[in-house]
Amino acid sequence: MGTVREKLEAFGLKKVLDYLDGNPQENVPKAVSWLRKLDKDGMYESAYNIVEKAMTDPSNNWNKFMTDAYTNIDSGVRHKMFENLIVNSAIIGIQRKNKMEEKYDCNIPWAILMDPTSACNLHCTGCWAAEYGNKLNLTYEQMDDVVRQGKELGTFMYIFSGGEPLVRKDDIIKLCEAHPDCEFLAFTNATLIDNKFADDMLRVKNFVPAISIEGYEEQTDFRRGKGTYQNVIRAMKILRDKKLPFGASLCYTSKNAETIGSDEYFDFLINQGCKFAWIFTYMPVGIDAVPELMATAEQRKFMYNQIRKFRKTKPIFTMDFWNDGEYVNGCIAGGRCYLHINANGDIEPCAFIHYADSNIKDKTLLEAYQSPMFMQYRRNQPFNSDMLRPCPLLDNPPRLAQMVKKAGAYSTDLTHPEDVDSLCNKCVDAAKGWAPVAKKLWDNCEGLDHSKKKQAAEKEHKEKIRVKVGKAE
Repeated sequence: MGTVREKLEAFGLKKVLDYLDGNPQENVPKAVSWLRKLDKDGMYESAYNIVEKAMTDPSNNWNKFMTDAYTNIDSGVRHKMFENLIVNSAIIGIQRKNKMEEKYDCNIPWAILMDPTSACNLHCTGCWAAEYGNKLNLTYEQMDDVVRQGKELGTFMYIFSGGEPLVRKDDIIKLCEAHPDCEFLAFTNATLIDNKFADDMLRVKNFVPAISIEGYEEQTDFRRGKGTYQNVIRAMKILRDKKLPFGASLCYTSKNAETIGSDEYFDFLINQGCKFAWIFTYMPVGIDAVPELMATAEQRKFMYNQIRKFRKTKPIFTMDFWNDGEYVNGCIAGGRCYLHINANGDIEPCAFIHYADSNIKDKTLLEAYQSPMFMQYRRNQPFNSDMLRPCPLLDNPPRLAQMVKKAGAYSTDLTHPEDVDSLCNKCVDAAKGWAPVAKKLWDNCEGLDHSKKKQAAEKEHKEKIRVKVGKAE
């Protein structure tokens, strides 16, 4: 239940959103001015500046992006999405989250990623989920309980992965109906999206798919199986025709980085109707991992430069979960911004870190956030003073092994438990190759306040001292 103040703020902000629908070009700057007054901590100051600048310049890329949102997204869906993301999650949720973090001295996530099922209708190369088959499932009641607990702590964003989450699409729609104040997103192969499901999305208004696509037909079908690409294109057309927002989930590897990061490919995604692109790099997790698919340092640098160029030139929102460490002060896992709950209920610090010391079947979310594994993350983040080396596995392999051992965490891979040292060893060469490249980029990154970098480095140094004197335990 929200406080009286939260309810009043929500009411006022919802009225602002109503106001925006009248004339967004003219009214967005006014709305930003009102939002500044509510953001007493100045948490979103840079975002406000970007929006204000964009909306006064018709040629600005973000202006084009906002215009597209008001032109090509169903008005009811757009209004609900803005309400949930801006009012409930970014304003009310963050305020509640910050209070709870201070009260309990633990990380509380902005978003929770969970797997409704391990089942999948595809068998993609290098996907750990393929090992489990259809053996593991969270019940609807368990997922509903996670959302209810999460909202009490300030989390209003929920993301589904798997397996293929849309194997459980009836329960996902049921969750959307039960929690209209939350925004739900799913990483999906899109092969189960049909007209009926799209109509359900239109009805609930708070579900958005991020469609996994590995490039064009040859690259996508190489990893996901023959015919997958055409099914993806069909699903995108269904969503586009109904004015439903969707995005792309892009995993770049040594085989497809040049395609994924090309101007032509992003233009293709925009033409298909994608509003955003979540960008990942291949991680060698699981017994079936193919380390040869890991991107090289030069390919990662290529993606770094391309995505920053696209943010100035292409009307699509992008987020690179490794190369954007400079904007979020390093690693966002371990509950700092997000965490992962697998289909067995294990509460993991990250979708790529399959180690845990808590399970939703015997611990509350708050108890898990205060567990040794999550406290190791809290006390050790950031893992490097170079924010372009954020990951404790890919960029700083010894750090993950140290935390897992100190926490006494177990492998959550029920089929082939993976020793943490063996996992980390797969990433040593990649980490060494990326370190000097990252340093050059970090020392010369454009548009970033260098005092922020200094503060990050000082914070890491202090944390190392705290570990040495035993205060981080």
